[in-house]
Amino acid sequence: MAMTVHCDIVSAEEEIFSGLVEMVIAAGSEGDVGIGYGHAPLLTGLQPGPIRVIKQDGEEEVYYISGGYLEVQPYHVSVLADTALRADDMDEAAALEAKKEAEQALHNQSGEIDYSRAAAQLAEAAAQLRTIQAMRNMRK
Repeated sequence: MAMTVHCDIVSAEEEIFSGLVEMVIAAGSEGDVGIGYGHAPLLTGLQPGPIRVIKQDGEEEVYYISGGYLEVQPYHVSVLADTALRADDMDEAAALEAKKEAEQALHNQSGEIDYSRAAAQLAEAAAQLRTIQAMRNMRK
């Protein structure tokens, strides 16, 4: 039996996951990180995108987060996210539409566009699509 660590993934709205895991893989601010049993204490910012959790039984789950922080303590990993969703609950068509709308807003050269908002919407839609793709690859 593999060594495990307790993991909590929470957002401002709810706790989305809590349980024993063998590994947590996330996109940290300085690159991808893999956290397992015995990892050194760590605090890092998280980029929008997928978080993979390999549970105690070897089953893998994928979640989407819109950004946040990951904290590692000796026997506990906490993911504190702005927004967190189960990858299974995500709507690919809605993410594609949001990406298309954000790209159109960025290409619109009128003065009425809020460039930073459109860029943030584009980044979030792209992160959601990466999460959906990670979920698909996991099932292959």
